Amino acid sequence: MTTPSPRTTPRSGPLAGLVVADFSRVLAGPYSTQLMADLGADVIKVESPRGDETRDWAPPERDGVSTYFLGINRNKRDVVLDFGDEADRELAHELAARADIVIENFRPGGLTKFGLDYDSVAALNPAVIYASISGFGSKGGAALPGYDLIVQAASGLMSLTGEPDGPAYRSGVSVFDIMTGMQATIGILAALNHRNNTGEGQHVEVNLLSTALSAMANHSSTFVAGGQVPFRMGNAHPSLFPYEPLAASDGEIVIVAANDAQFVKLATALGLAHLADDARFAKTELRNRNREELRPLLLEALATATVAEWFETLTRAGVACGPINTIDGGVALAESLGLEPVVLVGDGDNAVPMIRNPIDFSLTPPAYRSAPPALGADDTEIKDWLRS
Repeated sequence: MTTPSPRTTPRSGPLAGLVVADFSRVLAGPYSTQLMADLGADVIKVESPRGDETRDWAPPERDGVSTYFLGINRNKRDVVLDFGDEADRELAHELAARADIVIENFRPGGLTKFGLDYDSVAALNPAVIYASISGFGSKGGAALPGYDLIVQAASGLMSLTGEPDGPAYRSGVSVFDIMTGMQATIGILAALNHRNNTGEGQHVEVNLLSTALSAMANHSSTFVAGGQVPFRMGNAHPSLFPYEPLAASDGEIVIVAANDAQFVKLATALGLAHLADDARFAKTELRNRNREELRPLLLEALATATVAEWFETLTRAGVACGPINTIDGGVALAESLGLEPVVLVGDGDNAVPMIRNPIDFSLTPPAYRSAPPALGADDTEIKDWLRS
């Protein structure tokens, strides 16, 4: 008796029945495939004998496994294939031929010598949706290494991050890796819809630099539409005030007044209702231009109470605001709001606490079937299926 095809493995979710051959590693690709796995796709993670390098990116770790790896690889099955070995390479070809989706983030052209590039796979599987993730695209930037930090620097993001008179800073998160993983998922889902209508597979390409320029939205538009180069403003917003942390008596609280009505609420709650009628501050553009006159007036009022007290007072008044938490505080806030941010994935003592998928569905919710797999955890099952 042969092992059943993963296509027939019972699963739930809007992507149930789809098989994903995951030839990606590190962050952007694995984040994309975890999203699809949560939604029911059967994701088969293919690793070299050395394994995904993030398995070793520690500390921190949990039970000897990098928490980096754990955070982006749940709900997947795992097989080790050495593309340099002929027998393993043939199994990789067979997997690509049977998959609905193939996703990879090798340097452009890196899979050609193994016969696993788009053209080769499409010849075996014309209906395949094949997604490629790179740092700088497959044209002039094909040879450039695609690390998130390099793209943060080269795209201009770091020039926007930090104090005006200080050094440029990277984001505290590999923001363009994550965003590019999301863009890959959007592209794959759009291509699946096209295939459902036409039967045609296609090649989906995303890269970190294009994602970065798109994601910097208003800043990119400032240059391409307005002819101005944005600059570092610390925590300030170029077009709104207040829209930044402001000091209370024991720390800082983020306060947002993004329109005139919101500013009226803020001024009233601070006991400064007259400022809403002040000719210098009555309109968004005026508050922005006269922020250095307005800021000390707000700070004087805020100094009379603590962050916690102002958070309660301003929230009750309908003012958008929030404390500056560490991540544990962010998780606690989500818990207090009933968002249930943490799920246990896996069974018994091997269950791993993870952040839940952020999407809610009324009929087909995400499922948390299995903890991130050990290297080669499903070798026998997957290889037997591919040979059958």
